[in-house]
Amino acid sequence: MRLTEQQVRSLYGQDVQDRSGATIGRVGQVWADAAGEPTWVSVRTGSGTHDESMAPLHAARLQPGRVRLPYDRATVRGAPAVESDTEQPLGVDQLTLLYRHYQLPGQGAVRQPEQPPRGSTGAPETVRVEERARFGTVREPVGTARLRTRVVTENVDGTVPVAHDEVTVVHEPVTNAGDVPADLGEEQRDLVLHAERPVAVKERVPVERVRLARHEVVEERPVHAQVRREVVDPDVPDVARRDR
Repeated sequence: MRLTEQQVRSLYGQDVQDRSGATIGRVGQVWADAAGEPTWVSVRTGSGTHDESMAPLHAARLQPGRVRLPYDRATVRGAPAVESDTEQPLGVDQLTLLYRHYQLPGQGAVRQPEQPPRGSTGAPETVRVEERARFGTVREPVGTARLRTRVVTENVDGTVPVAHDEVTVVHEPVTNAGDVPADLGEEQRDLVLHAERPVAVKERVPVERVRLARHEVVEERPVHAQVRREVVDPDVPDVARRDR
């Protein structure tokens, strides 16, 4: 991959994405080969350590503000790492591990530029770097809403009409001689009596449907970050200083 000087300068601090488009981290440093062509970048993954994972640039796609690698996140994060802001060039052992990790053919010597590529005028110059804070949001679970059904018992009172049989003795004169029994004797006649008693019959009936509805509420919240920037202090002898 042949890059212009401006493209190389723009690599520093750009987002690094895996092959699915997920952000892995940001470009920390750039390494060039013996011919001065950028070949490796280190990725600041924000994992809380001072190490930066190495990734090759040979098949990377440069897009506005980001570098997209043809590897997944786990491969890049698990790659051999270097210490942040190191000024040591990559050694043979490091290169061997990197080529083996990314399964790359061949191996060439590389050198690490101490600063982003300089101009060709021969005059000393440096590139001042500063951090920029970009605020966004991260979606994460904060809790679980549940519908629990439990059974409670309550007393229900009511009244119902009940009926029962009562007996009244009725005496009626006999006017027909034919109703006279043939002989005197003992006899028993039964009358079954009935009475109602109150009972409660329970039945299950659906009364309402209950569900959970999720609504997204957007609100503004303050967010703070600390960013670092480089300050260039020129050290020029008075005899050569010219105020502007």
